[in-house]
Amino acid sequence: MALTVGAVTAGSGHAVPGPIHAGNTFGWYRNHLIRYEFVNGNGPYWRTSGPGQVANQHGMLTLNTAAHGSLSATLTRQGHAYGRWEIRLRSRRYATAHTNYRVVTELVPSGGRKQHCGGDEIGLENYRLGSNRAKFYIHTLPDNDFRAWKGRNLGTDRWHTFAVEATRTHISWFVDAHVIRTERRPAALEGTPLTVRFTMRAAKGKQMNPSRMQMDWLRYWGDKYPSSRSVAAPRTVRSTYHGAC
Repeated sequence: MALTVGAVTAGSGHAVPGPIHAGNTFGWYRNHLIRYEFVNGNGPYWRTSGPGQVANQHGMLTLNTAAHGSLSATLTRQGHAYGRWEIRLRSRRYATAHTNYRVVTELVPSGGRKQHCGGDEIGLENYRLGSNRAKFYIHTLPDNDFRAWKGRNLGTDRWHTFAVEATRTHISWFVDAHVIRTERRPAALEGTPLTVRFTMRAAKGKQMNPSRMQMDWLRYWGDKYPSSRSVAAPRTVRSTYHGAC
């Protein structure tokens, strides 16, 4: 199923909109920009799957779950191997008696490229509702796993921004306009063209607490110009990803 939401493209020099976030804090607006503000839809850019509803609600892309199963929305436009992606996100659960959903935003292989069972992707954020600890990661083939965690107040309807900068030399994560990790090891830098996928991830076979995730906006910037501030930060923990196929 395709969902119609809007995209706005701007070139270098476009006025910086909105509150403080990584895009304006680190000078990414010097680069080519594509904005998804989720108002005034002008194209069927999102492919959805799973039980529940994906809708444009009051200018926010909203995933409302059912009581079972995962729900996702994947951006179907051209992917990018390098650049910066940032979202403004909040989440909410409507019950507590059963299993909590995980709120997940990932960069996954775009177009018809193989998904490799999650073996080739970057996680902007991954947290369980009811928790205040978000996970960030890179999976590269054949079985590399680079990950980190960050504590944050992720309570009901708390807005946060999450961003990733992917270049030929490093991948950095940003939360609320602060760089938290930078990974430079070659095994993490695969360079696959990627697109955005939002997921409310269910536990297999479990009854889930009906919940939602809402994105106020999504932005992508190119990589022609580097960040205007240092992205020096601790690197991730490297381990093995056993799910690749």
